[in-house]
Amino acid sequence: MKILVPVKRVIDYNVKVRVKADNSDVDLANVKMAMNPFCEIAVEEAVRLKEAGVATEVVVASIGDKACQEQIRTALALGADRGIQIETDTAPDALSAAKLLKAVVLEEQPQLVIMGKQSIDSDNNQTGQMLAALLDQPQATFASEVKVDGDKVQVTREIDGGLQTLELDMPAVITTDLRLNEPRYASLPNIMKAKRKPLDVKTPDDLGVVVSNNITLISVNPPAERQAGIKVESVTELVEKLKNEAKAI
Repeated sequence: MKILVPVKRVIDYNVKVRVKADNSDVDLANVKMAMNPFCEIAVEEAVRLKEAGVATEVVVASIGDKACQEQIRTALALGADRGIQIETDTAPDALSAAKLLKAVVLEEQPQLVIMGKQSIDSDNNQTGQMLAALLDQPQATFASEVKVDGDKVQVTREIDGGLQTLELDMPAVITTDLRLNEPRYASLPNIMKAKRKPLDVKTPDDLGVVVSNNITLISVNPPAERQAGIKVESVTELVEKLKNEAKAI
């Protein structure tokens, strides 16, 4: 069984994001980049399925310029077998990304696509659902547990009211949530081995897809500074401020 895992290059979640002076975008100059955390969870789950003998091959794919090869190599160091870079300087919107991934799926014919539920930069939570729709395959989003049984996969997903368990026929698309697993760290020997694993570079033209972005970024603003708290002398004063100033009660 083959598993395809799309991964995305984003600003490291430990980095404090800076906004450009003209508020046109986020400042990426000299900023540490990393694999999207939800993508890391997807890679870990695919590698665990391979280690359990359920999957035979894990393929990772990423869309972007040459820099995204760093995240592909990271995934290879975590246990994936080979990588695919879809090289483009145009930042695709979610639909274009889904179309590119659809073309890769049609070439690779994986039984499962496991991907992060969203990226921490655009936070759209759209690509997995769009990919499943374009492929006309069953989908399970926000997965907190994945069990493969023959040609079916059972997915426990997190919903507002609790947990929901679905059984899907494969091939299928799964998007991962935070509680699915805890990603491992890549060891130095595996990082060295990852440099020798195959990594193919394709272009949107190779895949027959026109990359576009139909979203216009108007402005980016940092969140408002948190105001300092105040001390009150009594419960009566606290209730009065909550009622009249904070309008909380």
